Amino acid sequence: MTGARAAVDGTPTEAAPHGPATENTHDWHRISTPASSVGAWLPEGALGSALADGLARVEEALATAVGSEHPFVREAAGHLMSAGGKRFRPMLTLLAAQLGDPRAVGVTEAAVVCELTHLATLYHDDVMDEASVRRGAPSANSRWSNSIAILTGDLLFARASDLLADLGPEAVRIQAQTFERLVTGQIRETVGPQPGDDPVDHYLEVLADKTGSLVATSARFGASFAGVEEPLVVALTAFGEEVGVAFQLSDDLLDIVSQGGESGKSPGTDLREGIATLPALFALAGDDPADARLRELVGRPVTDDGEHAEALQLLRSSQALVRANDVLAQYADRARARLDAVPPGDVRDALSALCDYVVTRTS
Repeated sequence: MTGARAAVDGTPTEAAPHGPATENTHDWHRISTPASSVGAWLPEGALGSALADGLARVEEALATAVGSEHPFVREAAGHLMSAGGKRFRPMLTLLAAQLGDPRAVGVTEAAVVCELTHLATLYHDDVMDEASVRRGAPSANSRWSNSIAILTGDLLFARASDLLADLGPEAVRIQAQTFERLVTGQIRETVGPQPGDDPVDHYLEVLADKTGSLVATSARFGASFAGVEEPLVVALTAFGEEVGVAFQLSDDLLDIVSQGGESGKSPGTDLREGIATLPALFALAGDDPADARLRELVGRPVTDDGEHAEALQLLRSSQALVRANDVLAQYADRARARLDAVPPGDVRDALSALCDYVVTRTS
């Protein structure tokens, strides 16, 4: 659905398993872990090593969670997990937990629950969007069928619920409320804005429900199970919602501004499918005669290759894109403001760097 990066406070550390140590504490880099790509916003050193270790435990638990004695069920359930992904939600769970006891019972399991829930929604989204590719691989619905994709998503929701049962009734309640928001957001997106609704407000509310809610729960679970005090849990939950919306906004903008393949997705997919993301909504709301052609194009699916290229070119140079980028920056700034409640140190620096990352990311 885009800043200078913050630095880690402290002295140089010993070499970590995932990469060499450095005396440049401003050097944020990618941590390589199985089936994941968590972004350039993470530090090296002790915090980065702890997060990499935590993610390795999450990956192992995910592999167990998608297992089955039935080979086809195992293959379908593990299809999207094995395709990789940023593991953004479990990584935020693990990072929030660093403010308390990151090895406390429930932290890893909660991270797995959040990722399983996210994966399940992807199976269902691909059916609704009639998508043929997900994470560079054939989507489950195109590889098998819509029925298999829907049932596999249901299976992953069931596995997440099974894990939740061991985390206590409050965790189950929070997850149920999160799931309600996920479904509400999907329903509202499907039916579109109603008479009298502002399309931009509707769009942002849908993003808060469909993406922000689960990212917020990821941060909330990590902090809660690590024993963080309640006021800080509240601040981190709010941070998760704001940065989650920003992350989805940046996805939508990447669909327009990315050049062939650099983001891992084909540019202009939303335009081809007639999905009006924030730049298109701003364009449609304008009345400048100079943008009449742009409004004509983005108001419908753009399937003709020539018109598709024209629409992308017009959007990339439009004030609508500038305004959308401003909204993205506002969400990132709002998320960063929530960090005033977080004690100074490596964790707050990493969360601040995440706010920069969602604005500047290219994949």
